[in-house]
Amino acid sequence: MAQAWKCSGLRWSADGPVLGWDGGQRTALTWGKRVAFGVAEEGVRTCVGARGHPCAARAAVSGRSTGARCEECARLDRAHSVAADTLADDPRPYRVYLAWFGPGMVKVGITAHERGSARLLEQGAVSFSWLGTGPLMAARRTEELLRAALSVPDRIPYADKRAVRSALPESVAERAAELAELHARAVALVGWPDSLERAPYQPVDHVEVFGLAGLPDPVGEVSELVAGGSVGGRLRAAAGPDLHLETDGGGVVVLDTRLMTGWGLVPVEGAQNTVPMREFKERAGVQDGLF
Repeated sequence: MAQAWKCSGLRWSADGPVLGWDGGQRTALTWGKRVAFGVAEEGVRTCVGARGHPCAARAAVSGRSTGARCEECARLDRAHSVAADTLADDPRPYRVYLAWFGPGMVKVGITAHERGSARLLEQGAVSFSWLGTGPLMAARRTEELLRAALSVPDRIPYADKRAVRSALPESVAERAAELAELHARAVALVGWPDSLERAPYQPVDHVEVFGLAGLPDPVGEVSELVAGGSVGGRLRAAAGPDLHLETDGGGVVVLDTRLMTGWGLVPVEGAQNTVPMREFKERAGVQDGLF
């Protein structure tokens, strides 16, 4: 029997998407590469732990969970995150950004300056522009200002992002239009923290980076992995944690790589999709039924 590997998730490098594995191994993903693996037949999905530490209980977790953490580890992970507002004394500079995922879908967020645009790639932002740079709490106050004054959300569901990827405007200018308008409104607001240095509007487009140009409408998405199941297809695009895989005669399906974590995975030559799938009956975003 082939050795089972544990996936640590999809990461974005300067050269594109990379699957990480426990032990530090990495698999670079390129367009057209065949992605094929099976789930160990006797496998049980276990908690991936928190903040680099393994789960003490090695607790079993749901196959549909994108976090792959038990309740205790999820609590510990969030308690040490920027999103939980528990790191007020973090001395690092932070950036505020506007990210666009599709028509009508713009969000505001913050990321550590040292991370560059990695956070935007991880979220699947089709285009983005920086708003400013400053201390963490100043960045937080700016984020809250935009939410309150312009009704800009700080979260957009992944399902909504996936639903529009194959029907994006064709030109960079069209994709950046909403960003440009919102950036201008944002910098004109009164109440920006004095310690936040504002950034000029400079849109960055990720359509080519993600491989979204000419992407076919997906026919469905993997809803969970199961012991003994398999996934296979050629990589057409990748955005955020998602892989868009072209199957043999079955169209394109979306695999959220967060569903891979916590499982023991084995290589399977010519693997087909035998895991539970959610079918898109008409087009991406209109979901109904299982097949």
